[in-house]
Amino acid sequence: MSSHMHPLPSLAASAGFEGRSLALVVFLAFVAISLLLCGLAAADQDDPEHFYAGGASLGPVGGGLAVAGDYVSAATLLSTTGSVALAGTDGILFALATVGSLVLVMTVLARPLRGSGVYTLGDFLTERLADRSVRTALGIASLVVLFPLLVVQLSTAGKIMTSMFDLPDGALTGCTVASGLLMVCYSAFGGMRGTGYIQILKTFVVLAVVLLVAGLVLDRFGWSPGSLFDAARQSSGRGSSYAVPGLQFGHDLAGRLDLLGFLATLVLGAACMPHITMRLHPMRGTRSGRRATTWAVAPVALLCLCVVVIGLGAAALVGPKLITASDPGGNTSLLMVTTALDPEAGGPRHSMLFAVVACAVFATTLSTVAGITLAAASSVARDLAGPSRDGGRGRRSMAGEVRLARWAVAVVGALAVFVATQTYGRNPQVLLSFSFAAAASVLPPVLLYAIFRRHFTAAGVRWAVYGTLPLVAVLMAFSPAASGTPISLFPDRDFHWFPLQTPGLVTIPAGFLLALIGSRHVPVPAPPDAGQDTGSGTAPAPVTWAAGR
Repeated sequence: MSSHMHPLPSLAASAGFEGRSLALVVFLAFVAISLLLCGLAAADQDDPEHFYAGGASLGPVGGGLAVAGDYVSAATLLSTTGSVALAGTDGILFALATVGSLVLVMTVLARPLRGSGVYTLGDFLTERLADRSVRTALGIASLVVLFPLLVVQLSTAGKIMTSMFDLPDGALTGCTVASGLLMVCYSAFGGMRGTGYIQILKTFVVLAVVLLVAGLVLDRFGWSPGSLFDAARQSSGRGSSYAVPGLQFGHDLAGRLDLLGFLATLVLGAACMPHITMRLHPMRGTRSGRRATTWAVAPVALLCLCVVVIGLGAAALVGPKLITASDPGGNTSLLMVTTALDPEAGGPRHSMLFAVVACAVFATTLSTVAGITLAAASSVARDLAGPSRDGGRGRRSMAGEVRLARWAVAVVGALAVFVATQTYGRNPQVLLSFSFAAAASVLPPVLLYAIFRRHFTAAGVRWAVYGTLPLVAVLMAFSPAASGTPISLFPDRDFHWFPLQTPGLVTIPAGFLLALIGSRHVPVPAPPDAGQDTGSGTAPAPVTWAAGR
């Protein structure tokens, strides 16, 4: 889940003039096409249905590819590649967990989360529980989950841009601001459909690039995965430990618990991220849902397979010493392997390969940032500010809501850019871990209970949100991710007492328990009249809870 990445001046310098020129061409082409797609999508986005749910027009194939694009983040490409290179089997497990998480989304959550007039998780739970009070809780939870993730992705985008164009460190702030401006344009004007187009474009670009790099790696080892793994294990210097789970966190009891907690957090947290679930609301029909599932899972599975191959190639061809010297978390291994793949160091082919890979990573980061920003702004406009409810005069009111959402995009984007520029030089692992831990500990309990439990109430939602989020924050603040290790947020201090880097093994059960206690100890309110307004813009559908019996 880490996206910590230092600038790569040596790599970028070796890319040469040809690489920088190609990087500029590819970068400008991606930006131009993306802005064109957002402009086309913005033509009819004058009401919430088009702005929030324009993804319905993408169809099952386009919708599935857009979900796949949202799932493929910088962490998927950079962090997972580094984990495979440095930790062997642990990294392979992380890749499998990513695929398993998406399977969970498409098979368990996709069908219940579909609905007309449902644009956010607050909309879904308001309609499901017939209680408006859950809106604020879900809005707060969504922002707490998404904002740290947005900051990390923006910081990564700025670093990738400086490496791609071989810019000095002083240009890092300008690159981050430029990335933020593009993000605001994509989200504010493109809406759900525009960002969906960008995610589809990103999916094809990234798949083509990782297939190319993975093919070059396999070609070095005679297209034999066994030979590749053996070479990676020998170069790792870890011997048989490279092939045994536990290398990332240690083979003692605390390390094994940390690994289990990390995997649980990755599966549940990624599955319930608000910018992922937002893609599911516009999907219609069981058959369309099945097709969307195939088109979402297959590209991500193929990409994760390529990431594993590239990570093993980085271990075998670059070696752990050079990888950790560039970045202790191994997040530069994807870019470093392009050097080793060049038969003549510094040759034009390497320059072009480096440029193409760097542009693909930047496109991945930028499109992910746009999706996260749109989801955060939607939570502000609908869950915190409240949806339009103006009945017959609804057009003006709905247009005002869209304007508010666009202003929210600008405000959230500006705050994220500011925080990203103020945290240079710090390992953002703690932010990323907090984001996933908060998502995994709060959102699965309220969603699964609301879908499958008969007497789940709004009080259970509030107990889960307001009880679990502080617990996650406290445990993360006093974990090794914050202090006590060379890659902590404060590496020169040690005030940790919680032994696990990821608190999910404690906070996920706590979230389910608090949601259950809150529902059982508060009387279930009488259901509202059929025509009563629940604040979601539509009357609530009857809840039969057949799935929970």
